[in-house]
Amino acid sequence: MQKQQVIIKVKQQFPLTIKRLGINGEGVGYFKKTVIFVPGALPGEEVVVEVTKVHPKFAEAVVKKVRKRSPHRVKAPCIVYEQCGGCQLQHLDYKQQLIEKRDIVIQALERHTKFPIETLDIRETIGMENPWHYRNKSQFQLGEDHGKVIAGMYSIDSHRLINIPECIVQQPATNKVTNVVKQILADFHIPIYNEKTRKGIMRTIVTRVGTQTGQVQVVLVTAKKELPRKDVMIAEIQKRLPDVVSIVQNVNPKKTSLIFGDESIHLSGKKIVEERLEEFTYELSARAFFQLNPMQTVKLYNEVKKAAQLTGKEKIADAYCGVGTIGLWLADGAAEIRGMDIIPEAVDDAKKNAKKHNISNAHYYTGKAEVLLPTWTKEGWRPDVVIVDPPRTGCDDQLLKTILKVKPKKFIYVSCNPSTLARDLQTLSTAYKIEYMQPVDMFPQTAHVECCVLLVKK
Repeated sequence: MQKQQVIIKVKQQFPLTIKRLGINGEGVGYFKKTVIFVPGALPGEEVVVEVTKVHPKFAEAVVKKVRKRSPHRVKAPCIVYEQCGGCQLQHLDYKQQLIEKRDIVIQALERHTKFPIETLDIRETIGMENPWHYRNKSQFQLGEDHGKVIAGMYSIDSHRLINIPECIVQQPATNKVTNVVKQILADFHIPIYNEKTRKGIMRTIVTRVGTQTGQVQVVLVTAKKELPRKDVMIAEIQKRLPDVVSIVQNVNPKKTSLIFGDESIHLSGKKIVEERLEEFTYELSARAFFQLNPMQTVKLYNEVKKAAQLTGKEKIADAYCGVGTIGLWLADGAAEIRGMDIIPEAVDDAKKNAKKHNISNAHYYTGKAEVLLPTWTKEGWRPDVVIVDPPRTGCDDQLLKTILKVKPKKFIYVSCNPSTLARDLQTLSTAYKIEYMQPVDMFPQTAHVECCVLLVKK
């Protein structure tokens, strides 16, 4: 006799024991062998849930009642925590967050690889002493609520804008600047963009602060190039916010969830702000990528340096090099560094950063690593160490094939997505052994976890 499949229905309620945290910070339990994802529930808790969505292989549910609380549950200090969705783990004690993040890495390996997990050296997550006020950049959407200008983030799974006057994971300077600019827009009656009607001008306020330099940049993202009362507005920002050294307008006329459009216009002050990480100073243009948590970035880059164990003789290829941050961090221990990126502005910034720090052994190229590496190998330049820090989608398939052909002695993979990391490690395992994995908490209070992995050629 065939076993009948258990059918789970929307609005169905049942008790559930939460086994672990999912990759997005939700509690994970099993009901009649079906995986149930429950936002806000914590491992070890016994809860009564109500099903909200049913998918072919899993279901989503919400907590109706907590029968047994986790000893690690705490009161989230943020007043809009449950509506905002920017953080997922404020209700979990920070020490336990670090333990669960290591487990999120393990889960990804269990799901996407065939490795015997118990044989892997997966180290304890490196956390922060003070896991608040760490983000150096905010991107707050603008909207109107009963005629009042508001700035914040969209509520989870909705298009309701939550006003956030103070975000407690942001650097205080970004909160202050956003609030003052919001007030200036209201004072001068600048039309706020409405996503539904596609009318109005101001879409987003992007604020970035150099945490070590105190320099602040404001980017006003607009739906049109014409900015009414532009000069008086700039003068007012300069008057009320003396720390703002750079004001930029970015034009994004498209119907899109992406923040930035293709055109940036320099309005006032410098075109860049500077940030310092130990002895390095980086110039950051409005759209340049830079790590959002400078304190943890230093720890992460030192982990890369530790993994590389350079002797001064190595040739290093820095794929997805961005503005050259990781490569320059290692330059004093290497014979030569070659970095590459597909974004020309980032490569220009990397060249400037190398020149500014008198680093003559680092060279930067615009292009794809999977094209440049084979070319250099043919020309006789073969890297001893390859470092990658790819976007969330992981490494390009062609790049992985190239690594397996070029076969550097060491491959150091810096990842911000455990799932794509695990998938790529499985591919690389034909030629490489995982020496160790070091999780780093770059985003306290969220479910994100960064990982530095050292792979050595078999």
